[in-house]
Amino acid sequence: MEPTDEQVLADTRRWIEKAVIGLNLCPFARAVYVKDQVRIVVSRARHLDAFLDELDRELDLLQNTPAEAIDTTLLVHPTLFPDFFVFNDFLGVVEDVVAEHGLEGVIQVASFHPAFLFEGEPQDDMSHCTNRAPYPTLHLLREESVSRAVASEGGDADAIVERNIRTLRDLGPQGWADLLSRD
Repeated sequence: MEPTDEQVLADTRRWIEKAVIGLNLCPFARAVYVKDQVRIVVSRARHLDAFLDELDRELDLLQNTPAEAIDTTLLVHPTLFPDFFVFNDFLGVVEDVVAEHGLEGVIQVASFHPAFLFEGEPQDDMSHCTNRAPYPTLHLLREESVSRAVASEGGDADAIVERNIRTLRDLGPQGWADLLSRD
């Protein structure tokens, strides 16, 4: 049974609040989240073309809206990408769309998937959880915001990644499952 939009939103918010903010996986998430500058869009597109149309609209909206109103957008699709490798292959198309909008260097896309895997890492390694979300998600980020966040953390993005991996390995699989379980 497909989750309702309300359930997708609740699960996504739980992940943001407990994992992304709660574990400090993203150093600037808390500030924009508490100011209600994070837009979460649940897509019900039935095929890739319709999903790409939604991506177009979200990129246009983000480009034409001040950061004070919408700093970042999560485009979530609970059913279109059950296979991580299909989703991962699709990211090349997403990057092309960003370029078509003339937004290279302005907007970057981070990808999240419930079965996310980093190439070269053992399948059960907790590092994969840095990019795992309840549903396949495209996170549209303003480059300016990312740069500010990295600078506020000492300017070393690699250090943030390493800290996140250590945090998740310390948490372990059961801790991760418990963290995201529905109350």
